[in-house]
Parts: sequence; structure tokens; C-alpha cells
Amino acid sequence: MTATAISGELKALFAPRGIAVVGASRHPHKLGATLARSLSGFAAAGGRLALVNGRDDTMYASVAQAAADGPVDLAMICVPAPACADALAAAAAAGARAAVIHAGGFAETGEAGAACQQRLADVVAETGIRVLGPNTSGFLAPHAGLTATFVPGAAQVRPGRVAVVAASGGVNHALAFLLAEAGHGISLAVGLGNAVDVGAPDVLDHLADDPATGAVALHIESVTDGPRLVAAVRRLAARRPVAALVVGRNDVGAFAASHTGALATSWRLTRAALAQAGAVLVDDERELVDAVGALSVTRLSPRASAGVGVVTAQAGPGLLLLDDLRGRRARVPELSAATRDTLAELLPPLTYQRNPVDTGRPGPGLGRIFAAVAADPGVDVIAAYTLHEPDAVDIVAAVRQGRTSEVPMVLGLAGTGEEVARRRQALLAAGVAVAAEPRGVAAATAALLADARARTVQPPSPGGGVSEGVAGPYDERQAVELLGPYDEHQAKELLGRLGVVTMPRRACRDRGAARAAFGELGGPVAVKLLDAAVLHKTELGGVHLNITGPDELEAALDRLDAAGARRCLIEKMAPPGVDLIVGARRDPVFGPVVLAGLGGTVAEALADVAIRLAPLSLAQAASMPAELAGRALLAGWRGGPVLDVDELSRIVVALGGLLAANPLLDEIEINPLRLTADGLVALDAVIIPREADDAQPHL
Repeated sequence: MTATAISGELKALFAPRGIAVVGASRHPHKLGATLARSLSGFAAAGGRLALVNGRDDTMYASVAQAAADGPVDLAMICVPAPACADALAAAAAAGARAAVIHAGGFAETGEAGAACQQRLADVVAETGIRVLGPNTSGFLAPHAGLTATFVPGAAQVRPGRVAVVAASGGVNHALAFLLAEAGHGISLAVGLGNAVDVGAPDVLDHLADDPATGAVALHIESVTDGPRLVAAVRRLAARRPVAALVVGRNDVGAFAASHTGALATSWRLTRAALAQAGAVLVDDERELVDAVGALSVTRLSPRASAGVGVVTAQAGPGLLLLDDLRGRRARVPELSAATRDTLAELLPPLTYQRNPVDTGRPGPGLGRIFAAVAADPGVDVIAAYTLHEPDAVDIVAAVRQGRTSEVPMVLGLAGTGEEVARRRQALLAAGVAVAAEPRGVAAATAALLADARARTVQPPSPGGGVSEGVAGPYDERQAVELLGPYDEHQAKELLGRLGVVTMPRRACRDRGAARAAFGELGGPVAVKLLDAAVLHKTELGGVHLNITGPDELEAALDRLDAAGARRCLIEKMAPPGVDLIVGARRDPVFGPVVLAGLGGTVAEALADVAIRLAPLSLAQAASMPAELAGRALLAGWRGGPVLDVDELSRIVVALGGLLAANPLLDEIEINPLRLTADGLVALDAVIIPREADDAQPHL
């Protein structure tokens, strides 16, 4: 990557003509000296390197003095936190257009550090200088010979097509080194640190226009502006694949009042938002390397479902690979009769040939086996594994003989030593994704499948909301009139406007009305406390089910009186079925979101939900049930009801669009939404208005 290859507002940061190290030192163990050593490659490649230290007569006294002798686009600031704001302002005044601030001791340390960080933000706002950090080890741009980090060993990372954008400088280096060990070079590797200015969206937008980058590894610890991050990932993923690792699996966050708020934790929501934007999700750093490495060399064409052909030269590792693929919900179809006939001519009769294909050992016919499996009409990608056995087969030649441009291949080549490394490198150069073990092959293959699926689901059209694919009288141009909190009866009236089925019911102000409602509806009924301020009625003894006679009704009403009820709801009991939860809430980071999953009183305990940003399309909503661990319960389990995915999708889209269209709404939840033999019916509903004084309805 040359300086002329990079354009845009981050050019001064990632492709500077000259760099000033502010706080440089001759002491070999100080940060300023280490950074100067790291930047020696930049100077050797023709870049200008100026050392600045006002207390050392052999260096420039200031950035201004250094800029008088030549260009200084980037200031690398290596001074203590309290001095950083002044150093940054001085660099900006001298003409530097970007800076990296390495020091720690800012917002991560408490109130005093936060004040130091705010002073940096003020300088950025006043001058327009772009800042990476503080509290970062820096970045690598190997194509430019630029090791802008205090880890000199990073200079050994070779140029390549994988970019890393990491919240942590340490993770940035760890991923860069892992990618290098796996045979991949780096186009750019950035540790964001505290991100007082340059954040993940800025770097992702920069990479979307970078021709040297083939795929991006994204590491996320926290998100401050969800919509901006999602927009950046969506723009980037449309051009080149993104694999994302989100930290915080075990952080359940602060529970909101409703189940929806409790279930939409920051980690789960961030992953869902990135996936909806087109990113491939991974669970750890090793999987991130396998996924982004594969995506940097090959990519499936967009498709909702792809078949995997598994070829293994060793049965045991092949079983591990197959097991892992199926655990990731990859489709491994049986090969066609024609393919099996071809394989029977190439393999001994005792080998397994249906998929996976077990060759017994790698042999001279391996290339033709690859070709036969690739030609099968049900196979869209090949996942293969073999030990390095050069006396048995030339694996590179076999792959070149057997692979096709239409069917990508992921090959696990197990072994050690320089020869194995050379073979893996040759395979990567040929466009074949490479891993070292069965799990890596499965992770890489799953990444290709997820990336292909992501590009088949389109976001809602501009302006699309509730009205998209939703039948019924509700129109998103109508504002929801919120005069206060909704009770369950009012909430269900609104659901009826959205086309959501509810059971016959009556809102009652006294016992006489309750008795009349019971006589009209007939048993069995549910008798519920009706109070907009009570979200979890069951916990207060406010729900009594299967009331069939007058005596049971009076007993239930007595218990409601004891619970302080002033009004009650008499509602016809719903038929049996499977309980779901569907909810929409306004997340403080990402904005309107929806979730759907297994519901009822165990919703929080199971946390088996799928999440999407709203508004969303019917196609995006339709993909949610397949993500649930308990999805088998929705497909006629033991003679039970079968979910109409289109019906659920219309409800999810409606709730999401309703929330997105009405800023006065903060949350709406249906729990449970019961799947019955006749379809979906809402048994309970909660609507929570937004507390913001300036929120206005969408007209």
C-alpha cells in the first residue's frame, strides 16, 4: 500500500509522508525509543521520520521545528496522559493532520483520566486533527513499510489481504501474529484503544475503498453508536467480507423492566446487529483467523443454502470435521448416484463414498476425487482434510486438478515444518482456503456459508416499516396516541390493529361487570389483574387460569382484591400450544430492535431468542426461527402445532415498524404468543411509553 493508493480523510494517518515521534528518547527501554526503532523501516523506505524532544539537543525541540524542515502528517505522541492534550494541540498547530496517542491513564482509569480524555476530544473538535487512541499500541501498514507501534516484532508481519480492526491494541497484535502464522499477510491492522476520535466505523469506511484489502477481521468490546457501526459494516460487507468477534458473552447487563429488555443483552444484540449488517460471526480469536483467512482468498456466490461436500483422507479427523460442520448447521447432502458411480471407479470398495467421502489414504487419484465431488449437483463448497504425505500425493497438484472456480475449497493440511508451510502458502496463492485441523476447516467452511447467506437477505426498502408485508388497518403514517401507560386490554386493542389475533375478553371495573363478562364469554376463562403499572402480574398473584364456574370466579376475584386490584380482565382461555415471546424495544445504543423466541415464564431462563434491528424486512424476520435452539418445538413436535413462519414474520415486522415509526413508544412485548393448531394468538401484551420529554410521534 503506497501513499498514493490511499485516499480520504485517514490518508494522513495510514499513509503519511512524514512522521514526528513526540517524546522520542535515546534510552533504549523507553517508549519513545522503542517506537523510533519500530519506525526505522518507514524511514528506510523513504518516509520522513523526525524525533521530537525539547530536552534533547540532538532532536527537534518541537513538531513545528520539525515541520519547518519537511512534511509532518502524523504525530506519534509518547508523553504522559496529562501532557497529551497540549502535545496534540501543538502538533495540529504545526500542520500535522493525524496523531496516535499511545499513553494510558485516560477514561479507563477514572474521573481524572476521563478529564484528560475530554481535553483530547476538545482539541480534536477545535482543530479537526484525526486521532487514533489514546491507550493504543498503534497500527501496522506493511505495504507501506509502516510499523506504527511500540511492538517492533510486528515489522515481521508481511503484507497481505487481511485487515484487522480491533478494540484492543493487544488483540490487534495477537490477531496479526496468528494470521501471519497461518500464512496470511496484513493490509492494515489497527488497535483502536479508547477511540476518542477514530473508531471502528471510520476504519471500516476507509477499508471499504482499500483495494489491498480482501477481508476484514473485526474485534468489538463495546459500542457507543450502534447505527453508525451497522451502517459501516453494511457498506463494507457489500464489497468485501467481514468476520466479527464480539467480547462479552457472559455479560448479561442491566435487566430492563420487561423480558424483552432482559433478553436483549449488549453481547447478544451486538452480534445480531453485525450479522444483520452482513458480518460473519465467530466465537473466538482462532475461529476469527480461520474465517477471515478463508474469506480473503475465496467467496461463495450469494445463496440461502449451500451443500458441503466433505472429502477426507483419514477417517478419524473426517468424523471430527463432519461433526463440527453439522454442529454449525451446515448441510452435508448425500451425493448423487452418478457421483457415487464415478467415485466407485476411483476408490477401493470398502471406503465410504456417500458424503463424506473417505479415501482411506491420500493417493494419486485424489485430484479426480475432488473433481467428482465438485461436479455433484448438490455440492457448492468442498471441505477436505488430509495429512501431509508427500510420498503418497502432491497435494497442491491434486487440488489444482480437482478444484473448479464455481466450487470453492477449504483444505485442512495437517503437518509441521517448512515444507508444510510452503504447501499451505501455495494453496492460498491458488485461491484455496487452508486450515491446520478439522475444527479450522469447519470454521472456515461455516464462514463461507454464512457470508453467502448474508448476501441473500435484503434490508427493508427506504421508508419501509410496519406497512411492509403487513395486512390490516394500521398504517405507519398514523401516530400511536399515548396518553399514558397501556394496560393489557389497551395493548391488545393495538395488536388487533396490527392484525395480531387475541382471545375474546372484557375489561371490568367491578365484580358485577366481571360476572356479566363471565356469563357472556363462558368458561373456561382467565381472570387477570388489569393495571398498566404492573408488568409481571403472575408474580403478584394477579393471574388465575381455567376458571370454569361462578364459585371459582368469586375466589379468583377475592384474590385479586387481596392483591390490590381495582380492575380486572376476563378473557377466554386459549387452546394449548407452544409459547413464544415477540418483543420490540428501543435500545440506547442500536435504536429499535425486535426479538422472537421461546416465551412464557421461562423466557429469561432459557434466553433462546433471535434478535434483529428494526425496521426489518419479512425475509429478515423469516430467518429468525431457524436460529432458535428449540426450533424443533415449532415444527410439529410430538404431534404439536406447526409454525407458519410467514405469520410470525408479519407480527415481528409489525412490532418493529410500529416502534421505529413512533418515538413515543419505548417497548412493546407479546409474552406469551402462543402457537396453536389454528395459528398464533397473543395471550399477554405490554406496552411501555418512552420517558423522553422531547419525543414526538412520527406523522
